[in-house]
Amino acid sequence: MRILGIDPGYGITGYSIIDYIGNKFKLIDSGAVKTDAKMSFPLRLNEIFIQLNNIIDMYKPDAISVEELFFNNNAKTAINVAQARGVILIVGCQRNIPTFEYTPLQVKQAVVGYGRADKIQVQKMVKTILNVEKLPKLDDTTDSMAIAICHAHSAKFSQKL
Repeated sequence: MRILGIDPGYGITGYSIIDYIGNKFKLIDSGAVKTDAKMSFPLRLNEIFIQLNNIIDMYKPDAISVEELFFNNNAKTAINVAQARGVILIVGCQRNIPTFEYTPLQVKQAVVGYGRADKIQVQKMVKTILNVEKLPKLDDTTDSMAIAICHAHSAKFSQKL
């Protein structure tokens, strides 16, 4: 199963392509869709739409996993991230790719085994699970890896394959 993990944002959307075959993980690619703060918000959303479609064209994932919105204290930021999530969900829908949403607690539980794990614990487990020497500098990209791993574990146990 090839999974596109996405950590949504409107300035930075982290993504990872992970293959999960026979209980083994392989990181295929990872990166971030970055939008320019000087662009109008609709153009930023359009850029996310275009780039995610390009990623899907290149890697042809079987599933998309997206982190659900974690509401912080800044309502404007939360609303903008929610709009970026909407674009991501529409991309999956239009491309007929099953799209799954996971809370931060579910991601941490699936990756670390503890839903209240801190960021460093999650990063260490992502590095171990994917058997990579270094993680990307952007937390958004590393988070997308964790989201993809979460789906692999969740799909395995719930037969969503």
